[in-house]
Amino acid sequence: MSHPTSSPASGMLFALVSASFYGLNIVYARMAAFAGASGSAIVVYRVLLMLILVGIAAVAMRKSLAMAREERGIMLLLGVATALVGVCYLSSVAFIPVTVAAVVFYTFPIFIVLASPFVEGTKLTPTLLGVAAAATIGVVMVVGPAFGGLDWRGLVLALAASIATATQFFAAARCRKTGVVAKVFWIHVLVLPTAALIGLAAGQLSPPSTLLAAPLAVGMTIGGYVFGFMLQFLALGRITAVAAGIIYCTEPVVAAVSSALLLGETLSPLQMAGGALVLSAIVANVLLEQRRLRGAPLVPIAD
Repeated sequence: MSHPTSSPASGMLFALVSASFYGLNIVYARMAAFAGASGSAIVVYRVLLMLILVGIAAVAMRKSLAMAREERGIMLLLGVATALVGVCYLSSVAFIPVTVAAVVFYTFPIFIVLASPFVEGTKLTPTLLGVAAAATIGVVMVVGPAFGGLDWRGLVLALAASIATATQFFAAARCRKTGVVAKVFWIHVLVLPTAALIGLAAGQLSPPSTLLAAPLAVGMTIGGYVFGFMLQFLALGRITAVAAGIIYCTEPVVAAVSSALLLGETLSPLQMAGGALVLSAIVANVLLEQRRLRGAPLVPIAD
């Protein structure tokens, strides 16, 4: 069933909560990795779980898994982009430190802003560029990387994940007719074989029993992904890729704070200042988005 209109305010809220789940997901993924659960295995098994949960939800809520015929091409692009995001980002940390991978990965809001005039027809104003730049600078300050002795393979993988994320955001924002349940189901149907093949090629596709090495951490990692992903696609049907991209800069801030609380890692004054800069950029982005959408017609979307 389609809702009569989309709500940018609810879209921004969904994006913010989704980013927070993803931020927690990263911390628990590190805990799982320390216990010996490989990133590739987690990606494959969380996709399997997602497919099962979506199938159950579709039956319980009587939701159709039918894909809008005119959106089949964009759904294929979404599936490939989603697979590349997970596999490339998790694989990058095998070659470079997590903090460096995070900085390279979180350049995707800049890619979104720079590409938006060509993809969405968004006017590239100095104010919008300034907001995106401030958010990215804040991310760099929060994760505080040390760029020494880096392996080019890790940098390429993290950059590929960043570009794939920008592609995913643009594609999801254009996919409005297929319901969220159907959208999530078909995306993961495409992600599963891609992730499994990459895991086998890398020799990291371990049996499910390895996930029992850290059941809580693995469970929280998978749960954070499931809820974050569902909310992400609810958000991207309601707001532009540019607005969502900047809001998602909250993810590393949440990860840094969660690391301090759960892993005992301390936040330096520079990191706290970076977090404040990211939050300021998000507030500015929300105000800009509200001003842009004031008086604009609301768009029908499918949930």
